[in-house]
Amino acid sequence: DDWLLRAESIVIDREAQQGRGRSVRLDFKGVPLIYLPRISFPAGPARMSGFLFPDLGTSSRHGFELGVPYYLNLAPNYDATLQPTLLTRRGVALHGRFRYLTPRSEGRLEGAGLPDDRLAGRDRGYLELRHRTDFGERLRLTLDGEHASDGEYFEDFSRGVEGTSITHLDRRARLAWLGDGWRLDALLQQFQTIDLAIDPLQRPYSRLPQIAFSGSRRLAGLAASLDAEAAYFDRNAGVTGARLDFAPRLSLPLGGTGWFLEPAAGWRYTAYELDGLAPGEDRSPTREAPLLSLDAGLLFDRPAGSGGRLTQTLEPRLLYSWIPFRDQSALPVFDTGLPDLDLVQLFRSNRYVGADRLGDANQLAIGVTTRLLQTSSGRQYIAATIGQKIYFESPRVALGGEVPEQRSASDLVGELEVNAFRDWSATVAAQYDADASRTVLARAGVQYRPD
Repeated sequence: DDWLLRAESIVIDREAQQGRGRSVRLDFKGVPLIYLPRISFPAGPARMSGFLFPDLGTSSRHGFELGVPYYLNLAPNYDATLQPTLLTRRGVALHGRFRYLTPRSEGRLEGAGLPDDRLAGRDRGYLELRHRTDFGERLRLTLDGEHASDGEYFEDFSRGVEGTSITHLDRRARLAWLGDGWRLDALLQQFQTIDLAIDPLQRPYSRLPQIAFSGSRRLAGLAASLDAEAAYFDRNAGVTGARLDFAPRLSLPLGGTGWFLEPAAGWRYTAYELDGLAPGEDRSPTREAPLLSLDAGLLFDRPAGSGGRLTQTLEPRLLYSWIPFRDQSALPVFDTGLPDLDLVQLFRSNRYVGADRLGDANQLAIGVTTRLLQTSSGRQYIAATIGQKIYFESPRVALGGEVPEQRSASDLVGELEVNAFRDWSATVAAQYDADASRTVLARAGVQYRPD
């Protein structure tokens, strides 16, 4: 046994499903970790209220730390944990977590407070809410929100390095309605900026509200889709206002054994009603443009290894995109950005994420993937992909601070995924600038995903 309780005596009360021990030692892998004169513990599936093992630590920020959590088994479908913590340099903090579960809802409310922090000279605190309600199989409400007392809270109390880089806290309420081939979302979203050094003109916009629709249908061999959005963007500084975005698309999916071909045509219309502009600027700018693309790919496979146990594939793919140039310098930038170039972005016609910019394009994306599969099950062992964009015309649309691409081809992007050992997988990806002979971006990851 990994975990083992050794004691002078242990009494098991089967009716109460509880155990009690005296002079107890907790061993892990044969190594003694904790000694306690008395202990009580559940001896069955029933939960019980009581003290949990304490948190001990020391740091230059807090001094000696001692936290004693107490678990409250309030009901079968909700519980709570309270933990007072002594921080010798700061004071006494209290952390609490409440969890609940009903036939339609689940969630948790978590908070922490430190009255009169002796180092900071003020009250400190944090509050977080996560909630979900399903009103049926097609309608869902989610509430997510956080609040911190000050901009240094995560620097002082974060348990890991990821917390020290938080600049904004997200608060959102989303109502999602799922239909047969369509989805309707209503969103209210607001941010707390905790890094006050961020310029007010660089802070994110609130959406008050955003309503988005996406849907697709098959019509006599054609695939029709529509993405539409109406949103109001608000902020204490800069331009604010409403945006309407409308993007219908028609495509003709063709394919057979080992090949596919999909020509597509779309149209995108975006309109604004703006406030906070300088005198004489257009309060109602619009943008519209057609979008044409041709997506094609092949699939070759052959036996690999001894006895045909493995199959190797070769999958070349081409995507030609054409979007005419439109002058968008008069349009605001509410939520649009330029993501890193990767394999997903390689095969997207619009290089921007968000509706405020539509990138002009006369380009061809080229990629090739090879996979090594188990023939009997189709399980993937190795997948390797490399790709690049070829520009027939240099792009002209740019965000503020972006330098438009002047080369005839983009950086090379590649990815290698290995799933060779049970539930473990590893991925390595890179973006390489062949002209400068340097790696622009690289990432590596390991994942464990059991059944």
